[in-house]
Amino acid sequence: MTYENSLAFAQQLDQADPLRPFRDRFYIPQRNDHDLIYLCGNSLGLQPKTARVALEQELNTWQNLGVEGWFDQSDNPQSGEAEQPWLRYHATCKDALAQIVGAELSEVCPMNALTVNLHLLLSSFYRPTDKKYKILTIKGDFPSDQYALETHIKQYGFNPADALIEIAARPDDGLIHTTDIQKAITEHADSLAVIWMSGLNYYTGQVYNMAAIAETARKHCVSVGFDLAHAIGNIPLRLHDWGVDFATWCSYKYLNGGPGAVSGIFVHEKHHNQNLHRLAGWWGYREDKRFEMTPGFLPAPGADGWQVSTPNILALSLHRVAISITAEAGMVALRQKSEHLTGFLEYMLAPFDDIQLLTPDDPNQRGCQLSLLVRKNGKTLFNYLTEQGIIGDWREPDCIRLAPNPLYNTFEDVWRVGEVIRRFK
Repeated sequence: MTYENSLAFAQQLDQADPLRPFRDRFYIPQRNDHDLIYLCGNSLGLQPKTARVALEQELNTWQNLGVEGWFDQSDNPQSGEAEQPWLRYHATCKDALAQIVGAELSEVCPMNALTVNLHLLLSSFYRPTDKKYKILTIKGDFPSDQYALETHIKQYGFNPADALIEIAARPDDGLIHTTDIQKAITEHADSLAVIWMSGLNYYTGQVYNMAAIAETARKHCVSVGFDLAHAIGNIPLRLHDWGVDFATWCSYKYLNGGPGAVSGIFVHEKHHNQNLHRLAGWWGYREDKRFEMTPGFLPAPGADGWQVSTPNILALSLHRVAISITAEAGMVALRQKSEHLTGFLEYMLAPFDDIQLLTPDDPNQRGCQLSLLVRKNGKTLFNYLTEQGIIGDWREPDCIRLAPNPLYNTFEDVWRVGEVIRRFK
């Protein structure tokens, strides 16, 4: 797309935008009776207008049915009936999740929070031996992931300084190169137990070539998993086709599930019948035999077998309506608009010499987010943007992250960001 720096151009793009109606499905935060320009969906997405209705539906079920809300009441019509019995509530999220991450229904399950799920998955996929005990990851990946990896390494008596292989960014461009990851996999294949890394870097906004990394890992018989916190709902994913072994994510960013929203997992179907070690719990037991209350864990088929505890139905109700919006819009259409929105933002920032993009300029290596390295007065600029009703987020020491979300941001939003920065300069 050839961009122009004018309000009329931005408004013309908005008028032609096929996803334009989706903005009306969200509450846009207000200040002084004006919409804020909210570019922080990479940290917390906005509230869908259907969220309150969905939550109230389950509160009403709890109020009117109590414990009977868990079950199908068709055989006891006098008891009333839940709109969706809670016992299988998680399954109502599977279709949308499978579409969004490119998976089979049996490969996904909404559950827990991201780091909890990471611990559960590492318990299955990190089974070190004296020879193969190392974990390959990205240097400077999200801290919670680092803490989890260190925990599991220490649990088996290894030293993280030896067992953790961290791939660093190149000093010339600050990016992690796929070839560097592939080279490290090949070099350390004899000692690697598992690969775990983000699919999209939270700080720089760089998207990694997950398909290529998974292919290289597969050639060397090493399991690979991805943290998709900043990727899900942001970029198209094809986890099944790529042969990714396992993944987890959070749903409060681009999926707009609310603060602390329900996470989810992906486990490729090739592992479903492998009798993998896991931290078992009652809710992961075979559903048809769960209430027999017998000893000896029999996992539910597929990803459901990694569940541990009773799901939070109120949180799942918010999760379900939020992901349904993303699935309805479709990742192909969202990605197309995202590339144009983020490209327009890059264009509007180009005149400012003291702002450097940490995010790759190649659209194939980024999603919605642009990370701005501000060489002078970065925090002052960030505060000024906030005062002007532009909500991004600040990362020490000098980074502003802005993420135009194609579900609810407009080209006019992006144009106004450029105008505000121009006035600041």
